Amino acid sequence: MKGDMTSKAVMGLGVGASSLGRLIGGRMGALILGFGLAHIFLGALDKWRPSVRF
Repeated sequence: MKGDMTSKAVMGLGVGASSLGRLIGGRMGALILGFGLAHIFLGALDKWRPSVRF
């Protein structure tokens, strides 16, 4: 799997978790929403990280 696909998969997981968190609402929903937003942010950072080839 290419590095770009991994980043997109992590961001997709974040979008799904964020959507679920918004649906649930309340304190637990806020926790899940934060988890999803962190995955979106980390996936975006990983996407722009320079790749290292050996």
